[in-house]
Amino acid sequence: MDLRKKPFYLTETENRWVEKTLEGMSLKEKVGQLFCVMGGGFSPEELDRLVTEYCIGGILFRPAPAAEILAAYKRLDALARIPLLKAANLEEGGCGAFAEGTLYGWPMTAAAADDIKYARELAEVCANEGRSVGINWSFSPVTDINYNFQNPITHIRSFGSDPDKVLEYSLEYIRTLQSAGIAACAKHFPGDGVDFRDHHLHPTCNSLTASEWCETFGRNYQAMIDNGLLSIMVGHITQPAVQMEQNPQLDIEDCLPASLSQELLTGVLRGWFGFNGLITSDATIMRGFNMAMARSKAIPAAIAAGCDMLVFNVDFYEDYAYMLAGVESGELGMERLNEAVTRVLALKAVVQRQTALTVRDPANAGKSRACVERAITLVKDRQQVFPLTPEKYPLVTLVTHGDDKTGEGESLTSLMEQQLRSGGFQVQRFEKDVTPPAKTCGLSPSHLIIHLANYGAISNNTANRLYWVQRGAQDAPRFVNEETEIFISFAYPYHLQDVPRVKTYINCYTCSRAAIETVTDKMMGRGTFTGKSPVDAFCGLPDTRI
Repeated sequence: MDLRKKPFYLTETENRWVEKTLEGMSLKEKVGQLFCVMGGGFSPEELDRLVTEYCIGGILFRPAPAAEILAAYKRLDALARIPLLKAANLEEGGCGAFAEGTLYGWPMTAAAADDIKYARELAEVCANEGRSVGINWSFSPVTDINYNFQNPITHIRSFGSDPDKVLEYSLEYIRTLQSAGIAACAKHFPGDGVDFRDHHLHPTCNSLTASEWCETFGRNYQAMIDNGLLSIMVGHITQPAVQMEQNPQLDIEDCLPASLSQELLTGVLRGWFGFNGLITSDATIMRGFNMAMARSKAIPAAIAAGCDMLVFNVDFYEDYAYMLAGVESGELGMERLNEAVTRVLALKAVVQRQTALTVRDPANAGKSRACVERAITLVKDRQQVFPLTPEKYPLVTLVTHGDDKTGEGESLTSLMEQQLRSGGFQVQRFEKDVTPPAKTCGLSPSHLIIHLANYGAISNNTANRLYWVQRGAQDAPRFVNEETEIFISFAYPYHLQDVPRVKTYINCYTCSRAAIETVTDKMMGRGTFTGKSPVDAFCGLPDTRI
Protein backbone atom coordinates (compact mmCIF):
# COMPACT_ATOMS: atom_id res chain seq x y z
CA MET A 1 0.00 0.00 0.00
CA ASP A 2 1.18 3.53 -0.70
CA LEU A 3 0.55 5.71 2.36
CA ARG A 4 1.60 8.79 0.42
CA LYS A 5 -1.65 8.57 -1.53
CA LYS A 6 -5.29 8.92 -0.56
CA PRO A 7 -6.49 9.11 2.14
CA PHE A 8 -3.38 9.50 4.35
CA TYR A 9 -1.18 11.54 2.01
CA LEU A 10 1.80 11.00 4.31
CA THR A 11 4.93 13.05 3.78
CA GLU A 12 8.23 11.25 3.29
CA THR A 13 9.09 11.95 6.92
CA GLU A 14 5.75 10.56 8.14
CA ASN A 15 6.06 7.53 5.88
CA ARG A 16 9.55 6.76 7.24
CA TRP A 17 8.22 7.09 10.79
CA VAL A 18 5.54 4.47 10.04
CA GLU A 19 8.07 2.11 8.46
CA LYS A 20 10.65 2.45 11.24
CA THR A 21 8.05 2.17 13.97
CA LEU A 22 6.66 -1.02 12.44
CA GLU A 23 10.15 -2.48 12.06
CA GLY A 24 10.94 -1.77 15.69
CA MET A 25 7.81 -3.41 17.11
CA SER A 26 7.64 -6.84 18.66
CA LEU A 27 4.81 -9.23 17.80
CA LYS A 28 3.12 -8.48 21.11
CA GLU A 29 3.27 -4.74 20.47
CA LYS A 30 1.77 -5.20 17.02
CA VAL A 31 -1.09 -7.22 18.48
CA GLY A 32 -1.70 -4.48 21.07
CA GLN A 33 -2.04 -1.85 18.35
CA LEU A 34 -5.11 -3.65 17.01
CA PHE A 35 -7.22 -2.76 20.06
CA CYS A 36 -9.11 0.40 21.03
CA VAL A 37 -10.22 -0.12 24.62
CA MET A 38 -12.98 1.42 26.74
CA GLY A 39 -11.04 3.48 29.26
CA GLY A 40 -13.70 3.48 31.96
CA GLY A 41 -13.41 -0.28 32.39
CA PHE A 42 -9.94 -0.06 33.94
CA SER A 43 -8.28 1.58 36.91
CA PRO A 44 -5.67 4.28 36.13
CA GLU A 45 -2.92 1.86 37.10
CA GLU A 46 -4.26 -0.81 34.77
CA LEU A 47 -4.60 1.64 31.89
CA ASP A 48 -0.98 2.61 32.41
CA ARG A 49 -0.07 -1.05 32.09
CA LEU A 50 -2.13 -1.49 28.92
CA VAL A 51 -0.26 1.41 27.33
CA THR A 52 3.24 0.45 28.47
CA GLU A 53 3.18 -3.36 28.45
CA TYR A 54 0.52 -4.17 25.85
CA CYS A 55 1.00 -1.14 23.59
CA ILE A 56 -2.74 -0.68 22.92
CA GLY A 57 -3.57 1.35 19.83
CA GLY A 58 -6.40 3.52 21.09
CA ILE A 59 -8.71 4.41 23.93
CA LEU A 60 -12.19 5.88 24.36
CA PHE A 61 -13.54 7.39 27.55
CA ARG A 62 -17.27 7.84 27.99
CA PRO A 63 -18.13 11.50 28.67
CA ALA A 64 -16.79 12.62 32.06
CA PRO A 65 -15.72 16.04 33.38
CA ALA A 66 -13.26 17.63 30.95
CA ALA A 67 -10.57 17.94 33.63
CA GLU A 68 -10.69 14.17 34.21
CA ILE A 69 -10.41 13.38 30.49
CA LEU A 70 -7.51 15.78 30.05
CA ALA A 71 -5.65 14.46 33.07
CA ALA A 72 -6.04 10.85 31.95
CA TYR A 73 -4.79 11.57 28.43
CA LYS A 74 -1.87 13.65 29.69
CA ARG A 75 -0.73 10.76 31.88
CA LEU A 76 -1.17 8.15 29.15
CA ASP A 77 0.46 10.27 26.46
CA ALA A 78 3.54 10.59 28.63
CA LEU A 79 3.72 6.80 28.98
CA ALA A 80 2.98 5.80 25.37
CA ARG A 81 5.94 4.90 23.17
CA ILE A 82 3.60 5.10 20.15
CA PRO A 83 0.99 7.92 20.15
CA LEU A 84 -2.54 6.89 21.03
CA LEU A 85 -5.68 7.23 18.98
CA LYS A 86 -8.02 9.05 21.37
CA ALA A 87 -11.58 8.37 20.31
CA ALA A 88 -15.05 9.70 21.05
CA ASN A 89 -18.54 9.45 19.61
CA LEU A 90 -18.87 13.04 18.41
CA GLU A 91 -22.28 12.55 16.85
CA GLU A 92 -24.35 15.31 18.44
CA GLY A 93 -21.77 17.79 19.74
CA GLY A 94 -18.93 18.11 22.22
CA CYS A 95 -21.06 16.34 24.81
CA GLY A 96 -20.01 13.12 23.09
CA ALA A 97 -16.50 13.73 24.42
CA PHE A 98 -16.96 15.26 27.87
CA ALA A 99 -19.74 16.01 30.32
CA GLU A 100 -19.79 19.79 29.95
CA GLY A 101 -19.69 19.65 26.17
CA THR A 102 -22.29 21.36 24.00
CA LEU A 103 -25.32 19.38 22.88
CA TYR A 104 -25.50 20.95 19.43
CA GLY A 105 -28.23 18.64 18.12
CA TRP A 106 -28.50 15.16 16.69
CA PRO A 107 -27.68 14.89 12.96
CA MET A 108 -31.36 14.78 12.03
CA THR A 109 -31.69 18.23 13.62
CA ALA A 110 -29.16 19.60 11.15
CA ALA A 111 -30.99 17.86 8.30
CA ALA A 112 -34.38 19.26 9.40
CA ALA A 113 -32.88 22.76 9.51
CA ASP A 114 -32.40 22.11 5.78
CA ASP A 115 -29.22 24.06 5.18
CA ILE A 116 -25.83 22.44 4.66
CA LYS A 117 -24.25 25.03 6.95
CA TYR A 118 -25.75 23.23 9.92
CA ALA A 119 -23.89 20.02 9.08
CA ARG A 120 -20.75 22.15 8.92
CA GLU A 121 -21.52 23.85 12.24
CA LEU A 122 -22.21 20.50 13.91
CA ALA A 123 -18.77 19.28 12.80
CA GLU A 124 -17.13 22.55 13.85
CA VAL A 125 -18.55 22.26 17.36
CA CYS A 126 -17.54 18.59 17.56
CA ALA A 127 -14.02 19.37 16.38
CA ASN A 128 -13.52 22.43 18.55
CA GLU A 129 -14.71 20.78 21.75
CA GLY A 130 -13.30 17.34 20.98
CA ARG A 131 -9.82 18.73 20.38
CA SER A 132 -10.09 20.81 23.56
CA VAL A 133 -9.74 17.55 25.53
CA GLY A 134 -7.33 15.83 23.15
CA ILE A 135 -9.68 13.80 20.93
CA ASN A 136 -8.15 12.98 17.55
CA TRP A 137 -10.50 10.29 16.20
CA SER A 138 -14.30 10.43 16.09
CA PHE A 139 -16.66 7.55 15.48
CA SER A 140 -18.83 9.79 13.33
CA PRO A 141 -20.68 10.70 11.22
CA VAL A 142 -23.53 8.21 11.19
CA THR A 143 -24.00 7.81 7.44
CA ASP A 144 -26.84 5.28 7.63
CA ILE A 145 -29.93 5.85 5.50
CA ASN A 146 -33.05 5.67 7.62
CA TYR A 147 -35.26 3.60 5.33
CA ASN A 148 -37.11 1.67 8.04
CA PHE A 149 -39.10 3.80 10.47
CA GLN A 150 -39.16 0.92 12.94
CA ASN A 151 -35.38 0.80 13.30
CA PRO A 152 -34.74 1.58 16.99
CA ILE A 153 -31.13 2.77 16.76
CA THR A 154 -30.61 4.99 13.69
CA HIS A 155 -33.40 7.63 13.33
CA ILE A 156 -32.17 10.95 14.89
CA ARG A 157 -28.53 9.80 14.67
CA SER A 158 -28.81 9.85 10.87
CA PHE A 159 -29.29 12.68 8.39
CA GLY A 160 -32.55 11.08 7.26
CA SER A 161 -33.97 8.79 4.60
CA ASP A 162 -32.92 10.61 1.41
CA PRO A 163 -29.65 9.06 0.16
CA ASP A 164 -28.67 12.28 -1.62
CA LYS A 165 -29.13 14.43 1.47
CA VAL A 166 -27.38 11.88 3.68
CA LEU A 167 -24.40 11.97 1.34
CA GLU A 168 -24.33 15.77 1.04
CA TYR A 169 -24.45 16.32 4.80
CA SER A 170 -22.04 13.46 5.55
CA LEU A 171 -19.44 14.83 3.12
CA GLU A 172 -19.67 18.30 4.66
CA TYR A 173 -19.32 16.89 8.17
CA ILE A 174 -16.31 14.73 7.18
CA ARG A 175 -14.54 17.54 5.34
CA THR A 176 -15.02 19.96 8.25
CA LEU A 177 -14.01 17.53 10.99
CA GLN A 178 -10.91 16.28 9.21
CA SER A 179 -9.82 19.81 8.25
CA ALA A 180 -9.84 20.60 11.96
CA GLY A 181 -7.49 17.72 12.77
CA ILE A 182 -9.84 14.93 13.87
CA ALA A 183 -10.08 11.77 11.78
CA ALA A 184 -13.67 10.95 10.83
CA CYS A 185 -14.95 7.38 10.97
CA ALA A 186 -18.14 6.91 8.92
CA LYS A 187 -20.48 4.24 10.24
CA HIS A 188 -22.05 1.63 10.04
CA PHE A 189 -20.89 -0.11 6.83
CA PRO A 190 -22.58 -1.79 4.92
CA GLY A 191 -25.40 0.40 6.22
CA ASP A 192 -27.92 0.39 9.05
CA GLY A 193 -31.49 1.65 8.77
CA VAL A 194 -32.94 -1.08 6.55
CA ASP A 195 -33.56 -3.70 9.22
CA PHE A 196 -36.01 -2.95 12.04
CA ARG A 197 -33.68 -4.56 14.60
CA ASP A 198 -30.55 -3.51 16.52
CA HIS A 199 -27.18 -5.15 15.82
CA HIS A 200 -26.20 -4.54 19.43
CA LEU A 201 -28.46 -7.51 20.19
CA HIS A 202 -27.77 -9.89 17.28
CA PRO A 203 -26.51 -9.70 13.70
CA THR A 204 -28.92 -7.71 11.55
CA CYS A 205 -29.40 -7.53 7.80
CA ASN A 206 -29.22 -4.90 5.10
CA SER A 207 -31.67 -6.69 2.82
CA LEU A 208 -31.50 -4.46 -0.27
CA THR A 209 -30.78 -6.11 -3.59
CA ALA A 210 -27.21 -5.75 -4.84
CA SER A 211 -28.24 -3.09 -7.36
CA GLU A 212 -30.31 -1.18 -4.78
CA TRP A 213 -27.41 -1.25 -2.35
CA CYS A 214 -24.89 -0.12 -4.97
CA GLU A 215 -27.11 2.83 -5.94
CA THR A 216 -27.57 4.03 -2.35
CA PHE A 217 -25.28 2.90 0.47
CA GLY A 218 -22.58 1.75 -1.93
CA ARG A 219 -22.64 4.95 -3.95
CA ASN A 220 -22.43 7.01 -0.75
CA TYR A 221 -19.46 5.08 0.64
CA GLN A 222 -17.65 5.31 -2.68
CA ALA A 223 -18.17 9.08 -2.72
CA MET A 224 -16.94 9.48 0.86
CA ILE A 225 -13.86 7.39 0.06
CA ASP A 226 -13.21 9.41 -3.10
CA ASN A 227 -13.39 12.58 -1.00
CA GLY A 228 -10.72 11.50 1.47
CA LEU A 229 -12.52 9.71 4.31
CA LEU A 230 -9.83 8.43 6.69
CA SER A 231 -11.64 5.55 8.41
CA ILE A 232 -14.78 3.43 8.31
CA MET A 233 -16.54 1.56 11.11
CA VAL A 234 -18.15 -1.69 10.00
CA GLY A 235 -21.29 -2.90 11.71
CA HIS A 236 -22.35 -6.38 12.70
CA ILE A 237 -24.70 -6.26 9.72
CA THR A 238 -24.91 -8.66 6.79
CA GLN A 239 -25.57 -7.69 3.17
CA PRO A 240 -26.37 -11.09 1.64
CA ALA A 241 -27.01 -9.93 -1.92
CA VAL A 242 -23.64 -8.19 -2.21
CA GLN A 243 -21.80 -10.91 -0.30
CA MET A 244 -23.19 -13.65 -2.53
CA GLU A 245 -22.39 -11.59 -5.61
CA GLN A 246 -18.81 -11.34 -4.37
CA ASN A 247 -18.72 -15.04 -3.58
CA PRO A 248 -21.32 -17.12 -5.48
CA GLN A 249 -20.46 -20.17 -3.35
CA LEU A 250 -22.03 -18.56 -0.27
CA ASP A 251 -25.49 -19.48 0.97
CA ILE A 252 -27.51 -17.10 3.12
CA GLU A 253 -26.42 -18.89 6.30
CA ASP A 254 -22.76 -18.43 5.30
CA CYS A 255 -23.03 -14.64 5.15
CA LEU A 256 -21.15 -13.22 8.12
CA PRO A 257 -21.67 -9.76 9.59
CA ALA A 258 -19.55 -7.13 7.84
CA SER A 259 -17.15 -7.00 10.78
CA LEU A 260 -16.15 -10.59 9.94
CA SER A 261 -16.84 -10.71 6.20
CA GLN A 262 -13.94 -11.14 3.77
CA GLU A 263 -16.36 -10.38 0.93
CA LEU A 264 -17.48 -7.00 2.30
CA LEU A 265 -14.18 -5.83 3.79
CA THR A 266 -11.53 -7.04 1.39
CA GLY A 267 -13.79 -7.62 -1.61
CA VAL A 268 -15.93 -4.47 -1.53
CA LEU A 269 -14.17 -1.83 0.56
CA ARG A 270 -10.63 -2.64 -0.53
CA GLY A 271 -11.42 -4.09 -3.95
CA TRP A 272 -14.47 -2.39 -5.49
CA PHE A 273 -14.08 0.94 -3.72
CA GLY A 274 -10.30 1.11 -3.48
CA PHE A 275 -10.38 2.21 0.16
CA ASN A 276 -6.89 2.50 1.61
CA GLY A 277 -7.88 4.03 4.94
CA LEU A 278 -8.36 2.36 8.29
CA ILE A 279 -11.23 -0.10 8.83
CA THR A 280 -12.38 -0.64 12.39
CA SER A 281 -15.05 -2.91 13.79
CA ASP A 282 -18.00 -1.61 15.72
CA ALA A 283 -17.85 -2.56 19.40
CA THR A 284 -17.02 -6.24 19.74
CA ILE A 285 -18.96 -6.40 23.00
CA MET A 286 -22.11 -6.28 20.86
CA ARG A 287 -24.02 -9.50 20.42
CA GLY A 288 -24.06 -9.00 16.67
CA PHE A 289 -20.35 -9.82 16.73
CA ASN A 290 -20.40 -12.55 19.36
CA MET A 291 -23.24 -14.59 17.88
CA ALA A 292 -21.50 -15.00 14.51
CA MET A 293 -18.81 -17.41 15.72
CA ALA A 294 -16.91 -18.39 18.86
CA ARG A 295 -15.13 -15.32 20.21
CA SER A 296 -11.76 -17.08 20.30
CA LYS A 297 -12.07 -17.47 16.52
CA ALA A 298 -13.84 -14.18 15.80
CA ILE A 299 -11.14 -11.92 17.27
CA PRO A 300 -8.36 -12.94 14.84
CA ALA A 301 -10.89 -13.63 12.05
CA ALA A 302 -12.04 -10.00 12.02
CA ILE A 303 -8.51 -8.79 11.32
CA ALA A 304 -7.89 -11.58 8.80
CA ALA A 305 -11.08 -10.57 6.96
CA GLY A 306 -9.98 -6.96 6.61
CA CYS A 307 -10.51 -5.00 9.84
CA ASP A 308 -7.43 -3.09 10.98
CA MET A 309 -8.64 -2.45 14.51
CA LEU A 310 -11.19 -3.79 17.00
CA VAL A 311 -13.23 -1.58 19.32
CA PHE A 312 -13.78 -2.59 22.96
CA ASN A 313 -13.43 -5.95 24.67
CA VAL A 314 -15.43 -8.40 26.72
CA ASP A 315 -12.14 -9.09 28.50
CA PHE A 316 -9.05 -7.39 27.08
CA TYR A 317 -6.60 -10.02 28.27
CA GLU A 318 -8.64 -12.85 26.80
CA ASP A 319 -9.03 -11.02 23.48
CA TYR A 320 -5.34 -10.20 23.36
CA ALA A 321 -4.52 -13.87 23.95
CA TYR A 322 -7.00 -14.92 21.24
CA MET A 323 -5.37 -12.55 18.76
CA LEU A 324 -1.87 -13.71 19.64
CA ALA A 325 -2.94 -17.33 19.34
CA GLY A 326 -4.48 -16.58 15.94
CA VAL A 327 -1.17 -15.22 14.70
CA GLU A 328 0.79 -18.14 16.11
CA SER A 329 -1.61 -20.67 14.54
CA GLY A 330 -1.56 -18.95 11.16
CA GLU A 331 -5.28 -18.03 11.24
CA LEU A 332 -4.07 -14.43 11.08
CA GLY A 333 -1.06 -14.20 8.79
CA MET A 334 1.88 -11.88 9.50
CA GLU A 335 1.38 -10.05 6.22
CA ARG A 336 -2.22 -9.15 7.12
CA LEU A 337 -1.16 -8.25 10.69
CA ASN A 338 1.56 -5.91 9.42
CA GLU A 339 -0.84 -4.36 6.93
CA ALA A 340 -3.38 -3.65 9.69
CA VAL A 341 -0.77 -2.17 12.03
CA THR A 342 0.62 -0.05 9.19
CA ARG A 343 -2.78 1.57 8.66
CA VAL A 344 -3.18 2.16 12.39
CA LEU A 345 0.20 3.90 12.43
CA ALA A 346 -0.65 5.87 9.29
CA LEU A 347 -3.81 7.24 10.89
CA LYS A 348 -1.75 8.22 13.93
CA ALA A 349 0.73 10.02 11.71
CA VAL A 350 -2.13 12.04 10.18
CA VAL A 351 -3.73 13.10 13.47
CA GLN A 352 -0.33 13.96 14.99
CA ARG A 353 -0.09 16.90 12.59
CA GLN A 354 -2.28 18.90 14.96
CA THR A 355 -1.67 18.10 18.62
CA ALA A 356 -2.20 21.46 20.30
CA LEU A 357 -5.42 21.65 22.31
CA THR A 358 -8.09 24.11 21.19
CA VAL A 359 -9.97 26.49 23.45
CA ARG A 360 -13.67 25.76 23.72
CA ASP A 361 -15.66 28.37 21.79
CA PRO A 362 -18.32 30.00 24.02
CA ALA A 363 -20.39 30.71 20.90
CA ASN A 364 -21.14 27.01 20.41
CA ALA A 365 -24.31 27.11 22.54
CA GLY A 366 -25.69 29.95 20.42
CA LYS A 367 -25.00 28.02 17.23
CA SER A 368 -26.89 25.08 18.68
CA ARG A 369 -29.95 27.19 19.52
CA ALA A 370 -30.10 28.65 16.02
CA CYS A 371 -30.02 25.18 14.45
CA VAL A 372 -32.66 23.77 16.81
CA GLU A 373 -34.91 26.78 16.28
CA ARG A 374 -34.83 26.33 12.52
CA ALA A 375 -35.22 22.53 12.67
CA ILE A 376 -38.38 22.10 14.78
CA THR A 377 -41.03 20.72 12.46
CA LEU A 378 -44.80 21.11 12.61
CA VAL A 379 -45.64 17.77 11.02
CA LYS A 380 -49.39 17.91 11.44
CA ASP A 381 -51.88 20.57 12.54
CA ARG A 382 -55.45 19.73 11.63
CA GLN A 383 -57.04 21.79 14.41
CA GLN A 384 -55.26 25.13 13.87
CA VAL A 385 -54.50 25.64 17.57
CA PHE A 386 -51.68 28.15 17.28
CA PRO A 387 -50.95 30.58 18.72
CA LEU A 388 -51.69 29.21 22.18
CA THR A 389 -52.99 31.79 24.65
CA PRO A 390 -54.14 31.55 28.29
CA GLU A 391 -57.48 32.98 27.22
CA LYS A 392 -58.13 30.07 24.84
CA TYR A 393 -56.55 27.44 27.07
CA PRO A 394 -56.69 28.44 30.74
CA LEU A 395 -55.61 24.96 31.88
CA VAL A 396 -52.79 22.87 30.43
CA THR A 397 -52.07 19.28 31.42
CA LEU A 398 -48.59 17.91 30.73
CA VAL A 399 -48.21 14.18 30.05
CA THR A 400 -44.62 12.91 29.83
CA HIS A 401 -43.62 9.73 28.00
CA GLY A 402 -40.18 8.16 28.15
CA ASP A 403 -37.14 9.81 29.71
CA ASP A 404 -37.84 13.03 31.62
CA LYS A 405 -34.19 14.12 31.34
CA THR A 406 -32.92 16.42 28.63
CA GLY A 407 -29.52 15.86 27.05
CA GLU A 408 -28.14 18.36 29.59
CA GLY A 409 -29.64 16.42 32.51
CA GLU A 410 -32.52 18.78 33.33
CA SER A 411 -36.18 17.80 33.73
CA LEU A 412 -38.08 18.01 30.46
CA THR A 413 -41.42 18.36 32.27
CA SER A 414 -40.20 21.04 34.68
CA LEU A 415 -38.69 23.14 31.92
CA MET A 416 -41.88 22.94 29.85
CA GLU A 417 -44.01 23.80 32.88
CA GLN A 418 -41.78 26.77 33.62
CA GLN A 419 -42.09 28.06 30.06
CA LEU A 420 -45.88 27.73 30.03
CA ARG A 421 -46.33 29.36 33.44
CA SER A 422 -44.17 32.29 32.34
CA GLY A 423 -46.60 32.66 29.42
CA GLY A 424 -49.55 32.96 31.82
CA PHE A 425 -50.90 29.41 31.61
CA GLN A 426 -52.14 27.35 34.52
CA VAL A 427 -50.33 24.01 34.38
CA GLN A 428 -50.92 20.64 35.98
CA ARG A 429 -49.12 17.35 35.50
CA PHE A 430 -50.81 14.11 34.60
CA GLU A 431 -51.03 11.75 37.55
CA LYS A 432 -51.29 8.15 36.43
CA ASP A 433 -53.21 6.98 39.49
CA VAL A 434 -56.07 9.45 39.03
CA THR A 435 -59.26 7.70 37.95
CA PRO A 436 -60.15 8.68 34.36
CA PRO A 437 -63.49 10.44 33.84
CA ALA A 438 -66.49 8.16 33.49
CA LYS A 439 -68.34 10.73 31.40
CA THR A 440 -67.34 12.98 28.53
CA CYS A 441 -70.14 15.56 28.63
CA GLY A 442 -68.08 17.83 30.90
CA LEU A 443 -64.98 17.85 28.75
CA SER A 444 -64.03 21.05 26.93
CA PRO A 445 -61.75 21.97 23.99
CA SER A 446 -60.39 24.75 26.22
CA HIS A 447 -58.58 22.04 28.19
CA LEU A 448 -55.20 21.66 26.48
CA ILE A 449 -53.23 18.43 26.90
CA ILE A 450 -49.61 18.49 25.77
CA HIS A 451 -47.81 15.16 25.42
CA LEU A 452 -44.02 15.31 25.81
CA ALA A 453 -42.23 12.25 24.41
CA ASN A 454 -38.51 11.61 24.80
CA TYR A 455 -37.43 8.26 23.36
CA GLY A 456 -33.85 8.67 22.22
CA ALA A 457 -31.67 6.49 20.02
CA ILE A 458 -30.61 4.09 22.76
CA SER A 459 -28.75 0.88 22.00
CA ASN A 460 -30.06 -2.49 23.18
CA ASN A 461 -33.64 -1.37 22.65
CA THR A 462 -35.86 -3.58 20.51
CA ALA A 463 -38.27 -0.76 19.64
CA ASN A 464 -39.07 2.89 20.36
CA ARG A 465 -42.81 2.32 20.57
CA LEU A 466 -45.00 4.13 23.08
CA TYR A 467 -46.09 1.96 25.98
CA TRP A 468 -49.03 3.22 28.00
CA VAL A 469 -49.85 2.70 31.68
CA GLN A 470 -51.71 -0.54 32.22
CA ARG A 471 -54.80 0.94 33.84
CA GLY A 472 -56.88 1.92 30.84
CA ALA A 473 -53.96 3.50 28.98
CA GLN A 474 -54.78 6.68 30.89
CA ASP A 475 -51.77 8.54 29.56
CA ALA A 476 -52.61 7.90 25.90
CA PRO A 477 -54.42 10.51 23.81
CA ARG A 478 -58.11 9.71 24.14
CA PHE A 479 -60.81 12.34 23.78
CA VAL A 480 -59.22 14.13 20.82
CA ASN A 481 -62.61 15.39 19.64
CA GLU A 482 -63.68 16.76 23.03
CA GLU A 483 -60.37 18.20 24.30
CA THR A 484 -57.37 19.77 22.57
CA GLU A 485 -54.27 17.56 22.43
CA ILE A 486 -50.78 18.31 21.10
CA PHE A 487 -48.07 15.67 20.83
CA ILE A 488 -44.42 16.82 20.85
CA SER A 489 -41.61 14.34 20.18
CA PHE A 490 -38.21 15.52 21.37
CA ALA A 491 -36.30 12.61 19.84
CA TYR A 492 -37.83 9.70 17.89
CA PRO A 493 -39.53 11.23 14.82
CA TYR A 494 -41.98 8.38 14.15
CA HIS A 495 -44.41 8.45 17.08
CA LEU A 496 -47.40 9.07 14.80
CA GLN A 497 -47.51 5.32 14.23
CA ASP A 498 -48.77 5.01 17.83
CA VAL A 499 -50.82 8.24 18.05
CA PRO A 500 -52.26 8.43 14.52
CA ARG A 501 -55.43 10.35 15.47
CA VAL A 502 -53.67 13.15 17.31
CA LYS A 503 -54.48 16.25 15.32
CA THR A 504 -51.34 18.30 16.11
CA TYR A 505 -47.89 16.72 16.08
CA ILE A 506 -44.41 18.32 16.33
CA ASN A 507 -40.92 16.83 15.92
CA CYS A 508 -37.98 18.48 17.72
CA TYR A 509 -35.27 15.81 17.05
CA THR A 510 -33.14 16.79 20.09
CA CYS A 511 -34.21 16.95 23.72
CA SER A 512 -32.48 20.07 25.00
CA ARG A 513 -33.31 23.23 26.90
CA ALA A 514 -33.06 25.12 23.61
CA ALA A 515 -35.63 22.82 21.98
CA ILE A 516 -38.06 23.14 24.89
CA GLU A 517 -37.85 26.92 25.04
CA THR A 518 -38.00 27.32 21.28
CA VAL A 519 -40.94 25.00 20.64
CA THR A 520 -42.90 26.73 23.40
CA ASP A 521 -42.20 30.12 21.86
CA LYS A 522 -43.36 28.88 18.48
CA MET A 523 -46.56 27.41 19.93
CA MET A 524 -47.32 30.77 21.58
CA GLY A 525 -46.81 32.63 18.31
CA ARG A 526 -43.35 34.01 19.06
CA GLY A 527 -41.85 32.38 15.99
CA THR A 528 -42.82 30.19 13.05
CA PHE A 529 -42.26 26.51 12.36
CA THR A 530 -39.59 26.26 9.67
CA GLY A 531 -38.29 22.68 9.93
CA LYS A 532 -38.43 20.33 6.96
CA SER A 533 -38.85 16.68 7.88
CA PRO A 534 -35.86 14.57 6.69
CA VAL A 535 -38.01 11.42 6.95
CA ASP A 536 -41.61 10.37 6.41
CA ALA A 537 -42.96 11.18 9.86
CA PHE A 538 -46.32 9.70 8.77
CA CYS A 539 -44.59 6.29 8.53
CA GLY A 540 -46.31 5.49 5.24
CA LEU A 541 -49.59 4.93 7.10
CA PRO A 542 -52.73 6.56 5.68
CA ASP A 543 -54.46 7.05 9.02
CA THR A 544 -51.62 9.14 10.49
CA ARG A 545 -52.63 12.00 8.20
CA ILE A 546 -56.24 12.12 9.40
